[in-house]
Amino acid sequence: MMEGSLSKWTNVMKGWQYRWFVLDENAGLLSYYTSKEKMTRGVRRGCVRLRAAVIGIDDEDDSTFTITVDHKTFHFQARDGAERERWVRALEDTILRHGRRERWSRCVPAPRHRHGDLERRIAEADAYLQIMIELVSKMNTRVSELSDPQEKGKGQIILDHSNAMLDNIKHSIVLLQIAKNTVNPVNGIYQGPTNPSQTHIKQSGEMSPRVEIGSECRELATPTHDMPALEDIDTARPAMSLLVPDTSYSSSEGEDDFYDADDEPATSIQPGSSVSRNHPAEGTPEQDSAQPATVDLPRTRDGEIDYDALYEDESDSDLGSMENHGSVVTHLLSQVKIGMDLTKVVLPTFILERRSLLEMYADSFAHPDQFIKIVELPTPRERMVQVIRWYLSSYHAGRKSQVAKKPYNPILGEVFRCHWDLDGALDNPNDKQEVGDGPVPWCSPDQLSFVAEQVSHHPPISAFYAEHVNKRIQFEAWVWTKSKFLGLSIGVHNIGKGTVTLIDLGEEYTLTFPNGYGRSILTVPWIELGGSVVIECVQTGHKANIEFLTKPFYGGKKHRVTCEIFAGAEKKPYYTAQGEWNTRMDGRWTDSGRSEILFEVSNMKPRRKRVAPVSRQLPHESRRVWRHVTCALRAADCDAATLAKRHVEQAQRDAVKHREASGEKWQTQLFSPRIEEGWEYKSPLKNRNVPCKSPQHKHSENDNTR
Repeated sequence: MMEGSLSKWTNVMKGWQYRWFVLDENAGLLSYYTSKEKMTRGVRRGCVRLRAAVIGIDDEDDSTFTITVDHKTFHFQARDGAERERWVRALEDTILRHGRRERWSRCVPAPRHRHGDLERRIAEADAYLQIMIELVSKMNTRVSELSDPQEKGKGQIILDHSNAMLDNIKHSIVLLQIAKNTVNPVNGIYQGPTNPSQTHIKQSGEMSPRVEIGSECRELATPTHDMPALEDIDTARPAMSLLVPDTSYSSSEGEDDFYDADDEPATSIQPGSSVSRNHPAEGTPEQDSAQPATVDLPRTRDGEIDYDALYEDESDSDLGSMENHGSVVTHLLSQVKIGMDLTKVVLPTFILERRSLLEMYADSFAHPDQFIKIVELPTPRERMVQVIRWYLSSYHAGRKSQVAKKPYNPILGEVFRCHWDLDGALDNPNDKQEVGDGPVPWCSPDQLSFVAEQVSHHPPISAFYAEHVNKRIQFEAWVWTKSKFLGLSIGVHNIGKGTVTLIDLGEEYTLTFPNGYGRSILTVPWIELGGSVVIECVQTGHKANIEFLTKPFYGGKKHRVTCEIFAGAEKKPYYTAQGEWNTRMDGRWTDSGRSEILFEVSNMKPRRKRVAPVSRQLPHESRRVWRHVTCALRAADCDAATLAKRHVEQAQRDAVKHREASGEKWQTQLFSPRIEEGWEYKSPLKNRNVPCKSPQHKHSENDNTR
């Protein structure tokens, strides 16, 4: 039993309300009261059933947590992170305990007569106890009437032993009552015998001080169940009804205004269905019985599968509700706890996106004109604003679907290359000049080229690099992800740093990355970004503070972003921006008061990246590595996708074993570790002797402040 104060969000007052909570592990029930005094009087405000419930936490807030059950979501707030941790762990243990009981009862149903049999035997023992109490009372009277001291002494010894035995029997019956309550809880509180002839059990004054009566046996005087007479013990009688409510409820909210959050309620999930935490006793997830629909895959003229067309096909087979794959999801949930690192947890194949993580990073440059424009602007302030415009507008291009899906985890040594055309760059394709070096040697100096490599497996670090030769601008970054289970969502922490370098201007803009969250993983998952990002140019002294705001559960919009840009030691930002990263952001120049649209997604069409055909790629290049997985996912064949994915992963394990056996050390191809931290491209544009064709900007004396 655990109890204490928490705050609960209520729609009636539209805010947090103090409540006293009692967690009954045996009943699997979290009850709450308006005060501790109301709890002692039994005036319950509401309760939350914990069987098949799901706990959720917000990684951006260390004090709040949620419980989702019976199609409802309850929101709670602790005083601090430590208190939340205590409640969450206790709730998780209770949910797990009742999940095990449910699985046992589904596999081997308990005989219905056992609970009644225990009740009958307790009643019999209690009746014999009553007879014994009467006999001991008569013995006490008889011993007190003895006049012979010797006889009285012998009688007193027998009486003392009888009283000691009586105390032990009373204590044993109390323990049996508690055991009955554990096996068959009545709202988590033992209702006790109500036959007037048995009230001696409730009267603590009549019991020896050596007998301790548990709180479960101290009952109100109001009878709830009539105990049958001894002569009717063996006759059939109805099973004792449970007072654990059929559904969680709150007395402060009506039928039409139940949900504690302003958000839409979760999709209905029936207890005991495939979306509950229960799964087969064998511990293996059930396969979805629905057969995938036949999908026509693109073919070449020779009738072979056209893998290039598969990757260019941006149509998304709708994941739909996770209930369609409930048994797989809940099998996964049964193996993890809140806060657990998911780096080594194998996620189900059906949530995979049809591209590698390395290719997803490339899609951040889907608006190459915004990136190139940075170097074309005349003042540091305008260039910093343009860095912000490119950086924030890149996130919507990196997401191919409104539904949260996970790209393939790159294998060690995997490489992805691509490039983009810019307007007017190839007026005459026959005159194309190849750079002969850099990320994509066969692209021209007027194209933006990109390369990424998986440089480490533990931790999983990706390094990537982009450059435009004629504009003399480059970008290099390294990042690794650390995922965490948050109950109803998954948090992904992006650890790393990127640098935009304007070579001829001598400016470097360093930046970090926000965290990502996969929300609503039991229904229709969606992506959210959260956390603080800093973009800074040491050479000009300009700095931008960006906040990706997660959606509060009691209102507000999704995908909100705010930005403030400062110059040097100035405390007042010279530029501010706000909006949503996936739709539109508006900016404002503080000095002039002029407002502008920083970017609007509907007016920005992502530019198609150009990738070498799969047939011409090397074995370690992304699209060739994952082509069979991509094909199976496009065909909606999860079994084939899983087998193809396992084949790729097993090949990587075999390669590791081979290197260990031969004492060979892994060598990266395109990137090398920095001395201080991170990774760098081995042959960046700034270190290569390439003729400059970009327009030069003359630095004015006050360039750093304009």
